Amino acid sequence: MSEQRSTLADHPLAKKFQCLGPHQVISAVESAGFACTGRLLALNSYENRVYQVDVEDGPAVIAKFYRPGRWSVDTIEDEHDFLFELADDGISVSKPLVLDGGYSLETLDGEAAGINYALFEKVAGRLDDEPNSQKLVELGRSIAAIHTVGARRDADHRQTLSVEAWGQPALEAIVASGLLPLPMDAAYSDIAQTIFEYVAAGLDGVPTHRIHGDCHHSNLVWDDKTPVYFDFDDMVHGPAVQDIWMLAPSSDATGRLRRSKILDGYRDVLDFSDYWLQLVEPLRALRIIRYSGWIAMRWHDPTFQNTFAHVLNDAFWADEIRQLRDIVYRIQHPEEPEC
Repeated sequence: MSEQRSTLADHPLAKKFQCLGPHQVISAVESAGFACTGRLLALNSYENRVYQVDVEDGPAVIAKFYRPGRWSVDTIEDEHDFLFELADDGISVSKPLVLDGGYSLETLDGEAAGINYALFEKVAGRLDDEPNSQKLVELGRSIAAIHTVGARRDADHRQTLSVEAWGQPALEAIVASGLLPLPMDAAYSDIAQTIFEYVAAGLDGVPTHRIHGDCHHSNLVWDDKTPVYFDFDDMVHGPAVQDIWMLAPSSDATGRLRRSKILDGYRDVLDFSDYWLQLVEPLRALRIIRYSGWIAMRWHDPTFQNTFAHVLNDAFWADEIRQLRDIVYRIQHPEEPEC
C-alpha cells in the first residue's frame, strides 16, 4: 500500500516538521522565483503546514508542506496529476504551480532538509455552507465533471475506499491509543465492526474511480456562481456518492432534499443509480470512526493534544458510540427511498 500511515513521532523529519518556521516558508517560495513581502498567514490545517504567502506584483501563493510519513512522493504526484487534468478540462480547482525543473513537488534544503512542499494558486471566492437550490444543482454538475475526469484512468498509488483502507486501521489506532476508556472498548469495537459490515456490503458491485474524497463545503469556495475546489489530500478511488453526501450531510428531510438537488445537477452530466444512496449512512459512520482514528494516530503531536483535548473525556466516546448506534438504527429502519 503506497499511501502511508504516519508514525511521525518516530520519523527522522519529525522535529524539523514541527519546528518549521516563517523563514523556511518564505525561502521556499522565493526559491520558486517569487519576491515575498515578508507577510504570511498560517491557514487552518492540522495534517500539513499550509501558509498564504504574500508576494510582490501578484496574488498571494499558498505554500503546503506535507507531513512526513503521511504520503509518499508517488501519492502526492497522483494528487497533482489529477488536479492538472481537472484544470485542463476547465474545472475550477486550486492547482499546484509548476516549479523549476518542470515539477510541482519540491523538497526543502537547509535546516528543514527533506520536507516535501508544493505551491498552489490562491483561489478567490466565498465560503457558503448553505447554498441555495441553484447552487446545489451547480455543485452536482461540477462534481459530475470531476468524476468524468476521475474515471478516465486510475491513480496507481492511491487507496480504494474500503473497510481495509479506511476502517480497520482507524479502529486499531483508537483501541491502541489508550484514548478509548477501557469499559467502552468492547461496545465501540462491536458497533464499528457492524458498521464495517454495512460498508463492505454497500460497496459490493458499486463502481469506483478517482474522487475528491473529502468534499465538504470548507473545501470549496464560490467565485460568483462557480464552485472552486481545493484540498485533494484525501483523493481516493471511491464511489460517486462519497462526494455527494458530504455536500448534504444532514440525515433529515432537509438533507435528503439538498441531496436531491445536487443529484439533479449530477444527472445532467452522468448517470447516478438510486441504489448507491444506500451507502450514505454507512459512509457517514465510517467517516466518524476514521476521524477519531486520525486523531488517535496523531496523538503524539502536541497540536492534536491541545486541539482535541475533549477526546480525553469519557463523554466524548459515549456520545460517539451513541451516534454510531443511531446510524445503525437508520440503516436498519430506512426512510422512504431517496431519488
